[in-house]
Amino acid sequence: RCQRWVENCRRADLEDKTPDQLNKHYRLCAKHFETSMICRSSPYRTVLRDNAVPTIFDLTSHLNNPHSRHRKRIKELSEDEIRTLKQQKIEEAFERKQATQESNENNEQSTVSEEGGEEQEEKAVLLTLEERENKDYLKSLFEILILMGKQNIPLDGHNVDELPEGIFTSDNFQALLEYRINSGDEVLRKRFEMTAVNLEYCSKTQQKQMLEICENCVREETLREVRDSHFFSIVTDEVVDIAGEEHLPVLVRFVDDSHNLREEFIGFLPYEADPEILAVKFHATITEKWGLNMEYCRGQAYIISSGFASKMKVVATRLLEKYPQAVYTLCSSCALNVWLAKSVPVVGVSIALGTIEEVCCLFNQSPQLLVELDNTISALFQDNEEKGNELKKICRSQWTGRHDTFEVLVDLLQALVLCLDAVSSDLSVRWNNFIVSRAFVLSSALTDFDFIVTVVIMKNVLSFTRAFGKNLQGQTSDVFFAAGSLTAVLHSLNEVMENIEVYHEFWFEEATNLATKLDVQVKLPGKFRRAQEGNFDPDTTSENYYKEILSIPTVEHIIQELKDIFSEQHLKALKCLSLVPSVMGQLKFNTSEEHHADMFKNDLPNPDTLSAELHCWRIKWKHRGKDIELPATIYEALHLPDIKFFPNVYALLKVLCLLPVMKVENEKYGIGRKRLKAYLKNTLTEQRSSNLALLNINFDIKHDLDLMVDTYIKLYP
Repeated sequence: RCQRWVENCRRADLEDKTPDQLNKHYRLCAKHFETSMICRSSPYRTVLRDNAVPTIFDLTSHLNNPHSRHRKRIKELSEDEIRTLKQQKIEEAFERKQATQESNENNEQSTVSEEGGEEQEEKAVLLTLEERENKDYLKSLFEILILMGKQNIPLDGHNVDELPEGIFTSDNFQALLEYRINSGDEVLRKRFEMTAVNLEYCSKTQQKQMLEICENCVREETLREVRDSHFFSIVTDEVVDIAGEEHLPVLVRFVDDSHNLREEFIGFLPYEADPEILAVKFHATITEKWGLNMEYCRGQAYIISSGFASKMKVVATRLLEKYPQAVYTLCSSCALNVWLAKSVPVVGVSIALGTIEEVCCLFNQSPQLLVELDNTISALFQDNEEKGNELKKICRSQWTGRHDTFEVLVDLLQALVLCLDAVSSDLSVRWNNFIVSRAFVLSSALTDFDFIVTVVIMKNVLSFTRAFGKNLQGQTSDVFFAAGSLTAVLHSLNEVMENIEVYHEFWFEEATNLATKLDVQVKLPGKFRRAQEGNFDPDTTSENYYKEILSIPTVEHIIQELKDIFSEQHLKALKCLSLVPSVMGQLKFNTSEEHHADMFKNDLPNPDTLSAELHCWRIKWKHRGKDIELPATIYEALHLPDIKFFPNVYALLKVLCLLPVMKVENEKYGIGRKRLKAYLKNTLTEQRSSNLALLNINFDIKHDLDLMVDTYIKLYP
């Protein structure tokens, strides 16, 4: 298709260029394409169809311009092409003649009846005034919607079920509209002064249409920056409930014009139970609806909820099949061990993770409960106050997201059970019914042997990946050296798998000792015994059962997940981090990035000079002045004043920092995720709106009211 474009453009000077070079460095104006070749699915941009070929050209205009004669080399026209051009000229001349005749006739008519002309002109002015008033009216409505989004005000006010029959109460949108009228908005007053007070000023359908336009316009501001920077990565967060429906929050990573790595929230995607359908819709939304070119995607990561891991892995696999350079990685905001635990396809592990979250949530809701837990920890750790104080400090943090979550839980388990038992059996009025009932339920869950053995086995299995995962969230040099230690981690886990009988025996003994301390009976799960229905094998012991159902599947799964998430491409990319001067210094400037950078060769402005440029880059830092410190992060390297003299190095660093495994160094550019969490925390599930959420999370993005109004008029005339 690139060859056809070049041939149709008569650009002989471009015939030796590769399709990739043409795509990167040359652009063609939309006016050279027939309207049928242009997709009008979006009012915000021009998108060509997949089979679009330019056919509209004026190949003779350059002959009349002496300055442009030698600018392009034009192919000689064939006789058929010359005949076609002549026919086009004849038709154009005929159309001009007809247009001139019609113009003369109109002038004669206007001379004969000046009065009629004046009336038509007056009518046109009146129509223009009406359109102006309509635009001002729509602008006022959009201003109210944007205010509601930014301030997180739900559209609906009182629930209809709360009101007596026959009583009309304004929703939040109408209440703000009335307030604005009462404050002197003449445009709104004129529109609604004759409307009954118990009627809706703006229908729910119209509100929804306008909200969608607000959302698209605000999103487009971010997407425009993403397209300008070319390369980006896609990250999704945990599945969330939006007004009763499951949605995936989607964030995009890119480096802006100021060389800052940013992570911005760009919207919610309705979640699908079928992973194949989800993969198709995910791809369609990003490419067709949001207009991002996935050929420029250099990373993808999915923060998963328990039970959703396998489905999101299908999405990642399908995208990798189409776009091999969209490297599947871990996300920097999620601890490796937590991510691995959530991905384990064992029901008991998912239940245990849910129980841990509920326990943490209950204690965080009540400061009094935390004080009670502190007292219990103090009593249990009288002989080791340092350990006790450390656990108290951990309890006041979001400890369920730590690399050592299961180790912390095993240390805390006895204190948690004793504290919850004391609360649930307290007969005084000190605790409310909700806390007492939750304490009873959670205490029962924590003292179930199935929970205890699951937590202990997960703690031991994940101990092999804890240091590795911690380094991945460390400094740039830690990430670089972690990539080199993966082989050792996998070797250790394979050794465990080969000797699983021995390891499981130790793990089960630890679980049994902890259960004895908590006065919990060691037994097979009730659901397993019930499922046997009298066919129970007396030789089946608890130890063998948990080895087959928990230990073996967990170790096997973690080995496979590490291999999948740290693919050869991912590891090659991480080894390119030796470009960062501080890492280079630790390696005594004896590095060979060009061997690993070949995967990014097509992303470089001058790939032929890469080797020489890398040599200059190493020499620059090896022979630096004594008072010059080596930049320790990609962020620092991208902001060096002379980075522009190393275009290939700059391009490589830009792509490397887009990998979701790399953390956003400057926190103010990674607030999209924090704002998303704040919105979900502060908004009731039934009041959440995907449209208003985008306005609230991106409240500081500029918005063009005129564009919103014009788009609305165009879409809903």
